[in-house]
Amino acid sequence: MSLINIGICGASGKMGKALVREVVNSNKLQLSGALEKDTNANIGKDSGIIANIEPTGVNIISNTDTFFAGCDAVIDFSFADASVENIKAAINHNCAYVLGTTGFNEAQVHQIKGFSESIPIMHAANMSVGVNIALHYTELLSKTLNEDYDVEIHEMHHRDKIDSPSGTALALGKAVAKGRNIELSERSIKARWGIERPREKGDIGFSTQRGGDVIGDHIVTFAGNGERLEIAHKATNRGVFANGAVSAVLWLHTKAPGYYNMKDVLGLN
Repeated sequence: MSLINIGICGASGKMGKALVREVVNSNKLQLSGALEKDTNANIGKDSGIIANIEPTGVNIISNTDTFFAGCDAVIDFSFADASVENIKAAINHNCAYVLGTTGFNEAQVHQIKGFSESIPIMHAANMSVGVNIALHYTELLSKTLNEDYDVEIHEMHHRDKIDSPSGTALALGKAVAKGRNIELSERSIKARWGIERPREKGDIGFSTQRGGDVIGDHIVTFAGNGERLEIAHKATNRGVFANGAVSAVLWLHTKAPGYYNMKDVLGLN
């Protein structure tokens, strides 16, 4: 079986480096491209050296046409605006697209879903197997536990993370909302500063911390009278996300155009 040519968008970032290592170590994938914006200090450098492994022979570039021309599939953990433009280029080269970028607004998500009519796109806020199991059971618990159980979602990430709450925290909130058949946007509380009233029944609360080098902690608390039930996931190595992304690209690259998620990849739908 021939190797699948994989390109990585955001190749010099924290996740990009982990992805380079994961792809290089796979016996089914071949690193074919490494993309960064043209102002990145690592343009022209070997992607393996940047990822702290042996040279790969694949230099980091900024030219999207050159990058996508050599790819069968792409894994993207970059920034929202860049990802939208990258997917447009991927369509021109018929590349399957594994998208792990967070921080999209509703209009951008709608746009991405439209792009999936042309190429297969697997979009997930978090690609770790454990997180997606947590999402699955959060939804199931939300169907079982009524609004007498208050839901609070807490997350903590490293000091450099920009978006807040995290994409995974929002995905957990959407799982709660789906389980309870409500709209997250209408029931979410993302900050309590200045709110001087009791918590309203059915609200979904979010709290955020940033600091140190925390890769990603998420806790969903169902707080009832006299008891609390929690679903927690703590990542200690970015390899879990890279491993999930590789599993996703192996699953996705032969699929028809469509908008998929990690539940599809893991067979949880």
